[in-house]
Amino acid sequence: QTYKKMAEKHPTVRQLYAQKLMEKGIITEREVDEMEQEVAERLKIAYERVPKNEDELDFIMDPPKPVVDRLPAVKTGVAKDVLHRVNEELLQFPDGFNVFNKLERILKRRSGVFAQNGKVDWAHAEILAFATILQDGVPIRLTGQDSQRGTFAQRHLVLHDVKTGEEYVPLHHISGAKASFVVYNSPLTEAAVLGYEYGYNVYAPETLVLWEAQFGDFANMAQVMFDQFISSGRAKWGQKSGLVMLLPHGYEGQGPEHSSGRVERFLQLAAENNWTVANLSTAAQYFHILRRQAALLTREEVRPLIIMTPKSLLRHPLAASDAEAFVDGAFSPVLEQPGLGADAGKVERIVFGTGKLMIDLAEQIGKMEGLDWLHIVRIEELYPFPEEAVKDIIARYPNVKELVWVQEEPKNMGAWLYMEPRLRALAPEGVDVSYIGRRRRASPAEGDPVVHRKEQERIIRCALTKHE
Repeated sequence: QTYKKMAEKHPTVRQLYAQKLMEKGIITEREVDEMEQEVAERLKIAYERVPKNEDELDFIMDPPKPVVDRLPAVKTGVAKDVLHRVNEELLQFPDGFNVFNKLERILKRRSGVFAQNGKVDWAHAEILAFATILQDGVPIRLTGQDSQRGTFAQRHLVLHDVKTGEEYVPLHHISGAKASFVVYNSPLTEAAVLGYEYGYNVYAPETLVLWEAQFGDFANMAQVMFDQFISSGRAKWGQKSGLVMLLPHGYEGQGPEHSSGRVERFLQLAAENNWTVANLSTAAQYFHILRRQAALLTREEVRPLIIMTPKSLLRHPLAASDAEAFVDGAFSPVLEQPGLGADAGKVERIVFGTGKLMIDLAEQIGKMEGLDWLHIVRIEELYPFPEEAVKDIIARYPNVKELVWVQEEPKNMGAWLYMEPRLRALAPEGVDVSYIGRRRRASPAEGDPVVHRKEQERIIRCALTKHE
C-alpha cells in the first residue's frame, strides 16, 4: 500500500528526465509527446507480431535454412602467378633492415616454391592465405599469446631489426592488398581477450577475426565465452559471428597442461550447425579453410570456426603440401591416406581418425608393406560431420569387417564419444565398430614423456596390426 501511494504521487523516471531536458531547453514538450508516441507505436507493432495463441507457436524452432544447409562451395584456390608474386613480395625487406641472420635464411627457403612446385609448410600456408585474403579486400585481425612470432617460433608476421629494434610487417607491403592487417600479442587473460575479439567480430562482420591460444588447453580460462556467446549467440539472439579460434592441440609428451585443446567440449556444444570444428593434417587444408571462412563472412551462412592447430606438424614434411594444392585444390572435410585402399576387395579394416595422429600413422605406414587389408580415412572437419563422404567411402569396400576410430586422447575425451554413434549408424550390417586409443583418464595426458611414448607406440601398433 505504501508503494502504491508513492507511485501514484511520484513522477516516473521518464517524466522526471523529460522535465529536466525541457527545463534546459534541449527538447520541447511537443518533442517529448512525439517520442512517447513513436515508442508506443514500435511496441504495438512488436506486440502484434507475437502469436495470438499456443497453436501458432513454433515449437520446433528450426534455425534459418542457410544455417541448416551445409556451407556452400567456395572457390579458394589462387592463380599460380598471383601466389608466386605474393610469395616473393613477402621475402623482400627494406634496404638497411637487418633481419636476424638465422631467421632470414629460414624465410628465404620459401623463395621460388611456386616456380619449382616445391613444398609449403603450415606457417608458410598461413601467411599466403592472409596475403591473398587481403587482396580479396577482407581485413584481418589476429590476437593471441605470442601470435606475432608464433608460440613455436613458426610464424614471424612481425620482423624486428636486430640493430635498431624497428618493426617491419611484410603483409603491410603486398601489392594489390585492399584491406588492413593487424596482429597483437595479448596477455594470458583469455576470457577478456576472447570476449573482446568476439564482440569486435560481431560489430565488424566483414573482418576475419582470429584468436589464438598459446596452447589449446588455455581456452579453459575462456570457457564462459564459448558456452554463453560463441556457441549459442545465434540461437539465442540471432547474433552472427565468423570468429576463428586457433587452439594448438596434439600429444607430444608435453604433459597434461600442454597437450589437449579439449576438442570434446566443442563437439558436445555442436548443434544446429552453430559452428565448424576442424582438426587438420595438411598445410593446404589450413590455407583453404581460412580462405573459405573469409569468403563467407558477410553471408547468411557464416558461423564460427574452431581449428585444432598443430605443434609438431608445423614443420613435419608429411604435413607440408605441394604448391599445386594451393592453386587447384579446395578444402575437403575428408582425406584418404595415399597408397592405401587401392584393392577394394581386400580391405577388411577402415581406420578413421583426425589431426596429428593421422600423420603419425602415415609416417609409420611408409616403413611397412603388406597393408592391402587396411584403409585410413582422415576426418578433417569433425562438425558438421561429413556423413555422405564417409558413407560413400565405406560403400566402396564390400568385404570390410571393422570400422575403427583411433585417437591419442583418452577414451572419455577427444572425438570418440561424438564419432561412435555416427560410425555405428553408417556401419553395414555385421561390421564391428571399435576404439583404439588411451583408456579413460581424469587427466588429459601423461606427465612422463617415457610413458607417453610407450602409449603412443601402442596406439599406432594396434591401429596397423591385423587381427588374425
